[in-house]
Amino acid sequence: MIKSMTGYGIGTRDNQKVKYTVELKSLNSKFLELSLRLPKAFSDKELTLRSECSRLIERGKVNLTVGVEYIDQTAGAATINAALLKNYYAQLEAIARDLGTEKGNLFELALNMPEVISHNEEEADEAEAALLMGAFQDAVVQLNRFRADEGAVLKQDLAARAQGIERLLAEVEAVETNRIPLIRDRIGQYLDKAVGKEKVDMNRFEQELIFYIDKLDITEEKVRLRSHCNYFLQALEDADANGKKLGFISQEMGREINTLGSKANHAGIQQVVVRMKEELEKIKEQLLNVL
Repeated sequence: MIKSMTGYGIGTRDNQKVKYTVELKSLNSKFLELSLRLPKAFSDKELTLRSECSRLIERGKVNLTVGVEYIDQTAGAATINAALLKNYYAQLEAIARDLGTEKGNLFELALNMPEVISHNEEEADEAEAALLMGAFQDAVVQLNRFRADEGAVLKQDLAARAQGIERLLAEVEAVETNRIPLIRDRIGQYLDKAVGKEKVDMNRFEQELIFYIDKLDITEEKVRLRSHCNYFLQALEDADANGKKLGFISQEMGREINTLGSKANHAGIQQVVVRMKEELEKIKEQLLNVL
């Protein structure tokens, strides 16, 4: 199945206390590039999420963002350690008294001392972790659905371009029929002008001509190019994600097209080859976004 690497998915899960939203965005990339933004409470889940992304998303430049919304407003409120605050304040007050300075903002200083204020979002139980993973799975489902929809459009375009190369190959075969006779006549005319027809050893001429024409023969290139196009169309129907495989096939198509153009020695064929290259370049551009 053809899938695009571009996609978007969002999943939400909640209970009476908190709501988690997982947002996934992906763009094309040769490898899996992950960027995760997680609440501190779930820093221990980062490796798990990375492993799941590698398994379920495969390739692409992926941004994963987790949002937290507390349904019970008190659940996300900060907690003040009163005993620790009093201890800090008493120490600061004693120091101020010994130094004979104004007490001023001792309360604010004590409030900002380490571990006086703790945030509940820094802790999460297993139930909340299950909510997060559920939201992540929902987001992945949406992302893959988006990718599949985009992939269906890509598949139609890629198939049309591969079939276009096959049609152009048929044009090559149509104009090729008079190629060899034209080459023979052109060489014969050159020899006539250069040395004169009566001085040409026709047996030697025929032998050399056979070797020369054999080097210009494009039958193998045509057969291989048609085979690669058919293989490309078959690969489009495979069940697995196969963007890399299609890329390799397109490279082989390019080799045959280039060889065909260099051996053609015919203006009409070379013009068709240029159009083939245009179609192939568009195929390669599209394949950059295929999973």
